Amino acid sequence: MNDSSKKESPSPARHTDTRVVTAGRDPASYHGFVNPPVYHASTVLYPSAEDFLAHRARYQYGRRGTPTTEALEGALAELEGPQCAGVSLVPSGLAAISTALLSVVKAGDHVLVTDSAYGPTRTYCDQILSRFGVTTSYYDPLLGTGIAEHFRDNTRAVYLESPGSLSFEMQDVATIAKAAHDKGALVLMDNTWATPLYYRPLDHGVDLAIQAGTKYIGGHSDVMLGTISANAATVAALKNTVRLSGLCEGPDDVYLGLRGLRTLSVRLERHFKSGIAVARWLEQRPEVLRLLHPALPGHPGHALWKRDFTGASGLFSMVLKPVPQKAVFAFLDTLTLFGIGASWGGYESLAIPFDCAPIRTATRWAPGGPTVRFHIGLEAVDDLVADLERGFAALAAASA
Repeated sequence: MNDSSKKESPSPARHTDTRVVTAGRDPASYHGFVNPPVYHASTVLYPSAEDFLAHRARYQYGRRGTPTTEALEGALAELEGPQCAGVSLVPSGLAAISTALLSVVKAGDHVLVTDSAYGPTRTYCDQILSRFGVTTSYYDPLLGTGIAEHFRDNTRAVYLESPGSLSFEMQDVATIAKAAHDKGALVLMDNTWATPLYYRPLDHGVDLAIQAGTKYIGGHSDVMLGTISANAATVAALKNTVRLSGLCEGPDDVYLGLRGLRTLSVRLERHFKSGIAVARWLEQRPEVLRLLHPALPGHPGHALWKRDFTGASGLFSMVLKPVPQKAVFAFLDTLTLFGIGASWGGYESLAIPFDCAPIRTATRWAPGGPTVRFHIGLEAVDDLVADLERGFAALAAASA
């Protein structure tokens, strides 16, 4: 048998770039082919009635896992680091958020959620968890040790997102995690922005790390996927919640996620490099009040980013100096390389207007001017800058 069919043997000594390519692979199990086959499965046949009644089978039913799902779960578990005890796949990033929360709370519990969280996270807590007797309160993402004052006797979990969605506040995750654990609470974190390549939450005290695999894992804006990585304290409850909720990811989306994962390292490196280049150019524009990008030295959370993260993605926000809304729309509508659309993490650049004020409850959102979120894709930086220059020209014309 040739070398291509040998089983991959992950090693802690291997560089992350190598593990992205090799993790979760076992070509010998599928006749030497580099990628695992896509198993479209519901029924799994057992050798005998006795085996069926004893549940004596590696795979028991399509919803409960196949070699395809096992490959992606195994790859992600290795990338999450030694604290990861298991990974579950679900149909979307929001499903990952909701399922992770459901796995740790019960009626009568209280949850603390960062005020900078992804909007649908708040909606789920306020409209769904509340129906089942779980209360939620929101806290300033910059609290650090001060979060201890917000715990109640029934606080079961703390939910973090660092950097914050849209507004990019950095949280001191390790400090918050210690405060939570001292109070007997668990810690959940949305790590979609950095992925485990640039930040491993479980290494910093997080119990459940969440990703919208729709974003950078898929990488091509064509897959819906959510991932939840658990430590030893939470993995059993997570797996049981996923199983009893009937959740399973479609095999084609799992395959696309696995395929996207293999190029994640090189894509993120490009997103990081191009994102910084465009952000630095924007910083010099007279129309811009400030940039919300943790990897820039001027960002208030830069020290935390530099301490804990090994890179940044292509997502950040811009605060414009005050201009009419029609000027912001003219800026966005003139762009040809930046699409206007939800999601991010694909190969294409995006730009959307936003306002955090309507959803903030623990903090006041007053950035000083209109705000735009960018995702810097894989296009040439010079072309993106030229496109933005045309946008600023349109902004100036609409402001006159």
